[in-house]
Amino acid sequence: MEIQKFNVLGVAMSAMDLDIATAATLEACAQRRKGYVCVTGVHGVHEAQSDPAFRQILNHAFLNTCDGMPLVWQGRRQLGAWVSRVYGPDLMLRIMAATQDGKYTHYFYGGAPGVADALRDEMQRRFPGVRIIGTYCPPFRPLNEAEQAALSADVAQKKPDIIWVGLSTPKQERFMAENLPKLDTTLMFGVGAAFDFHTGRIQEAPRWMMRVGLQWFHRVLSDPRRLWKRYAVIVPAYLFRIFLQRTGLKKYPIGEENKA
Repeated sequence: MEIQKFNVLGVAMSAMDLDIATAATLEACAQRRKGYVCVTGVHGVHEAQSDPAFRQILNHAFLNTCDGMPLVWQGRRQLGAWVSRVYGPDLMLRIMAATQDGKYTHYFYGGAPGVADALRDEMQRRFPGVRIIGTYCPPFRPLNEAEQAALSADVAQKKPDIIWVGLSTPKQERFMAENLPKLDTTLMFGVGAAFDFHTGRIQEAPRWMMRVGLQWFHRVLSDPRRLWKRYAVIVPAYLFRIFLQRTGLKKYPIGEENKA
């Protein structure tokens, strides 16, 4: 399946909707074609402006879906109204529903202690027949040699088709790019807070706020001490750069040549 791409500040975004993302996932699993899936919002695009290595990770993803409406609007401007949001928590539910026949297996990596196990129980309750064959709760730091070996051994024994990674951006994208060649799996999905949303640890923004591009504002209101400084920088910087890209005042080519 050929996926169209569009350019957001030098980051190649996948033009799609949930149906296309699901079909591409099932096709890759059937063909045992390894890859990682980034679910990218404005935060990820912002990080990519000052980090060429991270930008390269996004641009080498099997799929790099639009996690937020500002990226969708840019895609619609370039390709048409059919471009849709492929939000991480929604994508997880869609893939779980599509694999209830048990043909493909899942593994959860991430979350605070107990969260991955709670997510496994919740997904098995909601999608009877889905096969979740392993979980791993990592420390809040890079894995040491022994932990890396334990993870690799567990995955080698269980051989999941899909590993769902619930860390934060850019940590989860770096983890997937580094570990995909090391682990006996086909696809890895970086879905961030989906682990917490689906287990009820964090409340999602109302759908109307998502549709109008205000999910970031809901997140700030939910955790203002931690997030207000981040978004006070990210939102104006993104809007300014998008203005430069749309007017042609600055070029943002896709690739390592795009310098901040």
